[in-house]
Amino acid sequence: MNDLTKKILFVGGKGGVGKSTTAAAIAWNAAKAGRKTLLVSTDPAHNIGDIFDQKIGGNIKHVNLQLYAIEIDPDLETTTYIDGVKENIKNFVHTGMVEEVNRQLDTAKASPGADEAALFDKLISIIIHENVHFDQLVIDTAPTGHTVRLLTLPELMGVWMEGLIKRRQKTNQDYSQLLNDGNPVEDPIFDVLKERQDRFAKARALLLDQSITGYIFVLNPERLSIAETEKAIQLLEKYHLYVQTLIINKVLPEQIDGEFLLQRSIYEEKYVDLIHHTFSKQQKIFIPLYPHDIIDMKQLEKFGAFQSM
Repeated sequence: MNDLTKKILFVGGKGGVGKSTTAAAIAWNAAKAGRKTLLVSTDPAHNIGDIFDQKIGGNIKHVNLQLYAIEIDPDLETTTYIDGVKENIKNFVHTGMVEEVNRQLDTAKASPGADEAALFDKLISIIIHENVHFDQLVIDTAPTGHTVRLLTLPELMGVWMEGLIKRRQKTNQDYSQLLNDGNPVEDPIFDVLKERQDRFAKARALLLDQSITGYIFVLNPERLSIAETEKAIQLLEKYHLYVQTLIINKVLPEQIDGEFLLQRSIYEEKYVDLIHHTFSKQQKIFIPLYPHDIIDMKQLEKFGAFQSM
């Protein structure tokens, strides 16, 4: 099955390689083909609105034809996430401790990984809930390191959540035997943990299903871009997430003029050969370097012609 037409498609890559333009072109082609498509940006830079020349924001917005888009704001989602935690625990904390607990949670907003956890939580919700309303979800991710962490979170969080649940079960069993005459105890916190575990399991099942979900990396014919992509692919494979398609963007066309460009072409050729050697298992789609930025729909359609190649 062609990765570009899979139900859920993650587009990743090093910053500046043309990742957002690629994701936008794939989504736009899908929409033109009649598929109701949701383009999701998890990249804090949020270039989607600039590409389509309209404000997108944090709610699903109709862009054109069958294309819809949403830009996830990590700061907003972190605040929403922490507020949700506060709401969940306020009935289980002694009133005298609520203020201190809230202070600790507010401090946690700035802790490493807080924004990624919140972003991941929002993305799970979109994937699980909007999956049934759209024919295709195209997810424009943040630069490579963030993408890898985001995609591996379901397994890591699932293991962590399983440990929390086992400890909670043990506590409940001890409480039941010692203080509740052996009768089961009601535990809303356990229910919340179990619900989150189920969501992580659903998300991971979707990410692992190669008939539903595809992973595309965009790179340029340059040493650092190739090296970063290779490391990302190898790391994702450890979590059984397989990148099958690469978009090699900004490749010099065959017909060029001028000594500088000729020298650059010779220099670039060795990296194109390296791409073929390094990524022998992946489908490779080469996109030429354009003399202009992709700033309107006509140019985006021309850029997206690679989908029919």
